[in-house]
Amino acid sequence: MEQAVSFSKFGKSFQEDLCHLVLNDRPFADQMFEVLDLNFLELKHLRVFIDKIAKYRKKYGVHPTSNIMHSIIRTGLDGEPESVKVRIREYYARVLAKGDIPDSSEYIKDTALDFCKKQKLKEALIKSVDLIKSSSFDEVSKVIDNALKLGTENSFGYEYITDFEKRFELKARNPVSTGWKQIDEVAKGGLGKGELGVVVAPTGAGKSMVLVHLGAQALKQGKNVLHYTLELADTIVAGRYDAAITGVELKNLVLFKEKIYDEIKDLEGKLIIKEYPTRSASIQTIKNHIDKLRRRDFVPDLIILDYGDLIRPENSGRDEKRHQLETIYEELRGMAQENECPVWTASQTNRSGLNAEVITMESISEAFNKCFVADFIFTVSRTIEDKNTNTGRIFLAKNRNGPDGLIFPLFMDTSNVKIKVLNQTNESIGDIMEKSSKDRLDNLKQKYASFKKEQKE
Repeated sequence: MEQAVSFSKFGKSFQEDLCHLVLNDRPFADQMFEVLDLNFLELKHLRVFIDKIAKYRKKYGVHPTSNIMHSIIRTGLDGEPESVKVRIREYYARVLAKGDIPDSSEYIKDTALDFCKKQKLKEALIKSVDLIKSSSFDEVSKVIDNALKLGTENSFGYEYITDFEKRFELKARNPVSTGWKQIDEVAKGGLGKGELGVVVAPTGAGKSMVLVHLGAQALKQGKNVLHYTLELADTIVAGRYDAAITGVELKNLVLFKEKIYDEIKDLEGKLIIKEYPTRSASIQTIKNHIDKLRRRDFVPDLIILDYGDLIRPENSGRDEKRHQLETIYEELRGMAQENECPVWTASQTNRSGLNAEVITMESISEAFNKCFVADFIFTVSRTIEDKNTNTGRIFLAKNRNGPDGLIFPLFMDTSNVKIKVLNQTNESIGDIMEKSSKDRLDNLKQKYASFKKEQKE
């Protein structure tokens, strides 16, 4: 049954002229097939007409000529109801009578995208009724959000010669510094816009501390930081920022409250910390929150999510956990690109990373493939001995913008979130492992000798 066609500005006349222009204006057709869904057309004969053009383009890689379209109208409508065939031929006769381009062509070009957006939104609202009934509120937001974003991507790609100069502009990445000179040097300034960085470490090694460090450094540079915490309370995270910025030990924050406020009140950058209980927030939940902040004129320069493994998957229960995690990390990178800013998150290692001298990507928990998505990955290795001496190692496991496989000695004092990367070591992973094994053996020998001495006494 035909849908009722309104007499609004996007009614029957508009839709017929739109299809006319798609047929005869190849550049316009190229743009429209990026956003035009057949369901947007409210008359059956127009949907079939455009479908024939689309299928011909897909099959042969070219737009149909006038002669080809004549042939399709004459002989290529088999399988369609007779009433539809009659309407298509009547419509095509009107198109030929009007000439190649309809009089309203400029108006059509100016408003075609708006038409598609309104039709897409109408579809989304209808679909949302069932989703609301099933209490899938995050999915409702996702459907509406996708509708509103239709056509926002106007670029057809990077033109190799025309856009030559762009690839030499550092500002194109707009990197946010890590606060570590040695890391920034190999990462070409830090993590850039649209890039995903992952901190990999075992439980208790200080993933959250490192993420706070990265956020605090950006904040001191005048950047707006949005920090999501899925494990710790927002006030605890805020206290860690206090310590990272001022150097006051965590246990003494209350004693130096006035001093802390004096240091942070003039920061140019803004910090928003949003707490969600573990696995209560999906990527869509976070996207909705970012949209709310944007409406309040808060635009993040850096997003931190502590941490990706604790995000609730959209398809919970239907896929294996590793597939769920891979999807989450893909969506995190997509979120970085949508917001045109860097996103830092963290990932936990498996048991092999608990007391490892150097953690490599083989120790990443659950889904190794999630790290294929990331642009920059470094691991934090801290043995028991390291924790006692406030030391450790950073290993650059992946770096799209420079060298990787580098090892940096690390100073890390968790009492005041002081984390310092020292100069790069020339030792390989194998060297470090061998040296560390010898050190452990020597230590064991000393303990055994001491034990024997005590037994004799």
